[in-house]
Amino acid sequence: MTQTFTQRWLHAYATFVAGATFILIIAGALVTSNDAGLSVPDWPTSFGSFRMPRMTGGIKFEHGHRMVAGAVVILTVILAAWLWRSESRRWVRRLGGIAVLAIFAQAILGGITVLFFLPVDISVAHACLAQAFFCIMVSLALFTNSDWRWDEPKVKDSSSFSLRRLATSTTVLIFLQLMLGAAFRHHGFGIIPHVVGAGLVTVSILWMLVRALADFRHEPRLTRPALLLTGLLVAQVALGIGSYWELWSNQNAPQPLPPVVLVTTTHVAVGALVLAASLVLTFQTYRLVATPEAALNLGSSPQKVTV
Repeated sequence: MTQTFTQRWLHAYATFVAGATFILIIAGALVTSNDAGLSVPDWPTSFGSFRMPRMTGGIKFEHGHRMVAGAVVILTVILAAWLWRSESRRWVRRLGGIAVLAIFAQAILGGITVLFFLPVDISVAHACLAQAFFCIMVSLALFTNSDWRWDEPKVKDSSSFSLRRLATSTTVLIFLQLMLGAAFRHHGFGIIPHVVGAGLVTVSILWMLVRALADFRHEPRLTRPALLLTGLLVAQVALGIGSYWELWSNQNAPQPLPPVVLVTTTHVAVGALVLAASLVLTFQTYRLVATPEAALNLGSSPQKVTV
């Protein structure tokens, strides 16, 4: 009884930290969208002091981002300590430790970005590590759920390119697409690679939706995430088109206008949700779908089997 109660609260806290990480991604996107990356020109201090500066202009975005990041660091350390104390699965405890290492590495990358005046490679690495850290936190929120088990009865998948492989490939492709988007936002190269990546991601997600609805329509734990992922994709494509239109229409503006900031920041945020949704669906395929090799060995056995 006590262990179940503790597990429930641990899951709730891990979910809360994942939500706080999503807010951190939005705060970081606001810095880039407002061209506020050097509004506070030093690190780890702000204008030579650890006191809060006057929150005006771009300072409120840059220093606000640092404040949210500091809160997430504290929340992550608490989560890792809680996992280390209460979680029986060693691999989950280790994932909590990796989360701590990732958030400290992210803070250091953020500091280097400021100290070296926004180098493209470091800025892109900072953006990509933010997405990877968000994936870690979403994973911890998922794995601490008391209902999560890897040894669920599995549905047969006799396709030559299994849903497991398709979901894994899609998640990797989405991460690479976010990397291309970060490079475009930080002026690493033009829009064409990002557009090509968007096309590949669209095809991959739609293929996964068709597979889920056609072959696993009786398993809502697969079809619902696939439908959610597709809905997020539609929103993301629309936001991508809107972002580029706003940037092109206002390219001569002396500073980013509110519509540009709103659309581009939302585009980054929804991109993170697309990645997280694909990751969750990938985990569900490994939890619920048997490998093609296992399906062949089973022959005419029942549809759901334990492997």
